[in-house]
Amino acid sequence: MPGTHFALVLSEAEIAAVADATVADLAHRLAIRAFRPLGDPGALPGGAAESDALAHLHALVHLQRAVERQVDRAAEHAADVGAGYPQLGQACNMSRQGARRRWPGLVAPARHPHGVTGSSAGPAARSAARDGDT
Repeated sequence: MPGTHFALVLSEAEIAAVADATVADLAHRLAIRAFRPLGDPGALPGGAAESDALAHLHALVHLQRAVERQVDRAAEHAADVGAGYPQLGQACNMSRQGARRRWPGLVAPARHPHGVTGSSAGPAARSAARDGDT
């Protein structure tokens, strides 16, 4: 059955604000841990501020890539435990078709009662099986 299967405790705006603050803090901590300026930061053309800003930007790029990997893993896990493309799409703020394009073949075709699947079913049933709409 389509649906999110969870309730929001915070509003979407509140979730976005918490996520933004968390990512900014994480990027700052990653930049401090992973990068250091070359030479004397005070002698650089843009000074320490430019060096810090570029390290922060580079840390954010790494975090963005990490988030995409985590999204793919979470989608795979959700599909493994029974979510279909409609649920994946809704959780990712995209359409069912968008989820199918992003993760082709992730959701197994649905099994129908009496062994009817794919090509032996009617067009609506084939579409539902292909899209995980059961």
